[in-house]
Amino acid sequence: MPPKPDGAEGIVLNFVNEQNRPLNSQYVADCLQKFNLKKTAVQKALDALADSGRISFKEYGKQKIYLARQDQFAIPNSDELNQMKDENAKLQQHIDEQKKAIIDLEIKALQSNLTLDEIQAKKANLLNEVRQMEEKLIKLRQGVILVSPQEKQAVEKLYIDMITQWRKRKRMFKDFWDAITENSPKDLKEFKEELGIEYDEDADVSLSSYYDLMPKGNKRARCN
Repeated sequence: MPPKPDGAEGIVLNFVNEQNRPLNSQYVADCLQKFNLKKTAVQKALDALADSGRISFKEYGKQKIYLARQDQFAIPNSDELNQMKDENAKLQQHIDEQKKAIIDLEIKALQSNLTLDEIQAKKANLLNEVRQMEEKLIKLRQGVILVSPQEKQAVEKLYIDMITQWRKRKRMFKDFWDAITENSPKDLKEFKEELGIEYDEDADVSLSSYYDLMPKGNKRARCN
């Protein structure tokens, strides 16, 4: 008997099938928090689905990795694949044409001549911005604090929270990645590219550089 769609097993099964890639229980639980499912309920649903054969799983040490059953998905033949490729090519061409049309419109808008009234209004706005910046500069030179302690504290708290989340997600990914690649015969670099995974370094960002900006007294052990 299939699980109820609105029950824990039904929600978990639908998510695993939609993802169609290796998943651990922590990742599934994090993604399904919006359904008010606790990690214990998610783990129980995953084990029940695996025991009933509705999903597949593999054990890597103490870690279990779950995956949608592949025999439920239709595999396209060569003709269908070629048709999909043609449709993708046409769609990409349409997207490129739309992008070009948007760029052409933006260029025309930038090249259009402003009226005298528009020029005067823009000049007045710029002069007003310059005046405001000069006033702030004078206050800064006089040692006037432009940001209240409460505002500074709120910004620092938000920054610390963001760094903490970054550290947490980075650690979760490392644990998950180590678990699924521990005994994998694949080249890890090629496997990463195949899955479309990018590290911080690939995006030219570094957690440590942002960590160094945290207020003193809020730093934990460095995480690169």
